[in-house]
Amino acid sequence: MREFAYSRAGDLEEAGRLAEEQGSRFIAGGTNLLDLMKLEVEAPKTLVDVSRLPLTEISPTEDGGLRIGAMVTNADLAADATVRRDYPVLSRALLAGASAQLRNKATTGGNLLQRTRCYYFYETSAPCNKRNPGSGCAALDGFNRIHAILGASDQCIATHPSDMAVAMLALDATVETRLPDGGSRTIALKNFHRLPGQTPEVESNLQPGELITNVVLPPPPKGSHIYRKVRDRASYAFALVSVAAIVAVENGRIASARLAFGGLAHKPWRDRAVEDALIGQEPSQALFEEAADLLLKGATGHGHNDFKIPLARRTMIAVLTEATQEAAQ
Repeated sequence: MREFAYSRAGDLEEAGRLAEEQGSRFIAGGTNLLDLMKLEVEAPKTLVDVSRLPLTEISPTEDGGLRIGAMVTNADLAADATVRRDYPVLSRALLAGASAQLRNKATTGGNLLQRTRCYYFYETSAPCNKRNPGSGCAALDGFNRIHAILGASDQCIATHPSDMAVAMLALDATVETRLPDGGSRTIALKNFHRLPGQTPEVESNLQPGELITNVVLPPPPKGSHIYRKVRDRASYAFALVSVAAIVAVENGRIASARLAFGGLAHKPWRDRAVEDALIGQEPSQALFEEAADLLLKGATGHGHNDFKIPLARRTMIAVLTEATQEAAQ
């Protein structure tokens, strides 16, 4: 690990001022950043500790939604009574992520910004356009079992690792931030993460020095909430495929459907055309197969990860079957 300076921010204004220094990075739980620093994948000149900022509340919004402070830990968020009752897809996704020890340290803001678990991103002797732009992508012709089948580019086929973000995408969450100049803005989660394109090193639409302050959930959607994660081992592992589904059935037909996917792309993936194809239809195996065809029509495997295409298909159909049966009861 290379030497770095450390500062603890006492308030948002101080955090913004400290972040103006070139080469600074915010740190809260540090469950991902410290690993990357030890491997010298990341080498910030200054760490700005924001873990003591007063951003640890989970509070109702005026319209019936929920505002979640950026420093709320994954463990506290998963255990919150309102989240468990009104947003069970989020609670289930959080409990499917990482180990209990990591959930006790990882924060809501940090979870959104965790970086890919691509083997070649962590191996500094290997070419990686995300770590070293222009150096190439070793995963394209390497061992790419965990890599993307949707939305990838010839520059990067890494996947986003968050479970929490997949559920929040299905819930239409928005991200509140503090800008370096003291202003603020709101970013829809669907616009927060980026696909790799020709600049895979740019992973979110945050500006340098912009700090996540809260994540806001709209009023809880009706329907069956399911989060299913397929992984290599049950104890803890990143998703090969995950599905966050919120499905409502009325009078024998699908009244609403929200489907977000993890493990398939460089960011949590949601395709509104797939949801539109389901709404108003009677649940059936044939309908679910058509929806899966629509989701995966542009899917591309890279050899070792070819299995993800049929795995995503089977998982999606199974989740839709379970969700519609549960919602109809």
